[in-house]
Amino acid sequence: MKEITTIEEWEACLAASQTKPLFIFKHSTTCPISAAAHDAVTRHIAKAGAKGPEFIKVKVIESRPVSNAIAESLGIEHKSPQLILIRNGQAAWSASHYGINAESIAEAVKALTKEGG
Repeated sequence: MKEITTIEEWEACLAASQTKPLFIFKHSTTCPISAAAHDAVTRHIAKAGAKGPEFIKVKVIESRPVSNAIAESLGIEHKSPQLILIRNGQAAWSASHYGINAESIAEAVKALTKEGG
């Protein structure tokens, strides 16, 4: 999972979502709930391999301006942990806290596949 730390990297991700959907994972390095969500995301990536959307990580404490820019760009209230599926420059799905788990990630990817993403 690639980590972004600058607003320029975020803007590039947002632009890239116009051609290929991606997930943004907003992660707090001090929160045990976020650690559990990080494990769920990491397991999903390992299981999916190269197929499926790319996952991008933003550490919300260390990269606060980027985290704030994501919330502002997408019009989604900041939460952490938070997983957001971005498609065509917009949030197509999101989950936070205990809602980030293997089942929810699989369902979001499955729905995206049905939509032709």
